[in-house]
Amino acid sequence: MNKIDQHRRRLLTLGGAAMGIALLPNSAFAALSTPRPRVLVINNLNTGETMKAEFFNGKGYNKDELARLNHLFRDYRADKVTRIDPNLFDHLYRLQVMLGTHKPIQLISGYRTLATNNSMRGPGHGVAKHSYHTLGQAMDFHIEGVQLANIRKAALKMKMGGVGYYPRSNFVHIDTGPARTW
Repeated sequence: MNKIDQHRRRLLTLGGAAMGIALLPNSAFAALSTPRPRVLVINNLNTGETMKAEFFNGKGYNKDELARLNHLFRDYRADKVTRIDPNLFDHLYRLQVMLGTHKPIQLISGYRTLATNNSMRGPGHGVAKHSYHTLGQAMDFHIEGVQLANIRKAALKMKMGGVGYYPRSNFVHIDTGPARTW
């Protein structure tokens, strides 16, 4: 390969990387690229438990804090715990950065066993048969003091995973599946 082809390839690669970076929201990009701790404060509305967790220490995920979050996100109806996708916590953290808030996240639903998910399905309930909740990849929530529509807008702007909007039930759904909205 000659020098011109190598130079052109390098230039195209750098240009593509620059365009990708430019498409990210500035605050979300900063949250991703800055090696600093990521902390969430979450209140499980069904159990009354509240937790402050530093799930990422700036260099890697904190396994003990992830285990605590897994327990908080458990299916409280069946008292079953599963591994929650750490990317879900990253999504939450980025949302808070974009929204400029550190207010507690109000968890309505995290993990659900198949049995719990099936029992919740029914006309008008909007519970999917193959829900990402059953895989530990979804949550329903709102953030204290933040308008639900603003949470939805920020989640849509991130273009990461699914975003469901349920204003009558006062929550937003996010998941780590393919990008889609409803």
